[in-house]
Amino acid sequence: MPLSVAQGTERFLRHVALELGLSANSRSAYRRDLAAYAAWLELRGVPDLGSVTPETLSAYVAELASPQTGDDGAERPPLAAASITRRLSTVRSMHRFLFEEGLLETHAGSGVRTPKRAQRLPKALPIADVEALLAAAGGDDPVGLRDRALLELLYASGARVSEVTALDLDDLLAAPGHADAAHDPVAALGDGGFVQVTGKGAKQRIVPYGSYAGAALAAYLVRARPAMAARGSGTPALFVGPRGARLSRQSAWLVIKAAAERAELAQEVSPHTLRHSFATHLLAGGADVRTVQELLGHASVTTTQIYTQVTADTLREHYLLAHPRAK
Repeated sequence: MPLSVAQGTERFLRHVALELGLSANSRSAYRRDLAAYAAWLELRGVPDLGSVTPETLSAYVAELASPQTGDDGAERPPLAAASITRRLSTVRSMHRFLFEEGLLETHAGSGVRTPKRAQRLPKALPIADVEALLAAAGGDDPVGLRDRALLELLYASGARVSEVTALDLDDLLAAPGHADAAHDPVAALGDGGFVQVTGKGAKQRIVPYGSYAGAALAAYLVRARPAMAARGSGTPALFVGPRGARLSRQSAWLVIKAAAERAELAQEVSPHTLRHSFATHLLAGGADVRTVQELLGHASVTTTQIYTQVTADTLREHYLLAHPRAK
């Protein structure tokens, strides 16, 4: 019996939700990609997923890489190579899953090539700009204390914004053997410690943080969070809003944006900027690539190695400026 696009999509989405444990954000991205694919198949009169061939998918990729004409008649630019790669990866994953489950006779995605992605170097802030950004987030009021602790922890841990806003109080860990760990845990955390981060695919990692982030966290936990959390329903969240609810990822982004504006930074600052800066500064300071890979939670060291190019480019720039016979 032919497998409709809608049936195949729902089977695959249940698989990624229940068996792979992907986050809600990842599942939403999969659903959007597959909805666009289903609409494209419908326009071309493809009746079911069993009728899709490698040539069909190659045509799909070719159209994504070509300028499009919108409903208003205006021409739209083609999708970026990264977006095309993501969409095709989603579609191929679905076809492969359905093939392995015996619901399709062939795997139409096998052998279909994606456009080569241009390597984009992450943008990192100079250390002086990071310090200015962190200082701009300060303040003695509860929100200011929270914002400083949030930004300090982002830079100290290299965690994603979504990972930090998902932290609970129990995810903060004092350094082993700290003298205050038993009778004054907040004081122990203030000297630096560890944070248990849950990353992509629900994979957990332990990341250290230093005394600067520790001092900011201790000030927030003692002087700000208790009163803020008391207005809510007793959430275990580490970072909360004025009404006591867990701080959202969007609110955290607004905190970063506001601090960047107050610091008057020339470079645009995004939610990932502190993560990029964390990795670049560690490598520039002599950290091993695999250590940085573990701290960032990258599944492959290849993803981390892009930061080594940033560091190498910086070294070359300094060399060209300083060496009398560099040019």
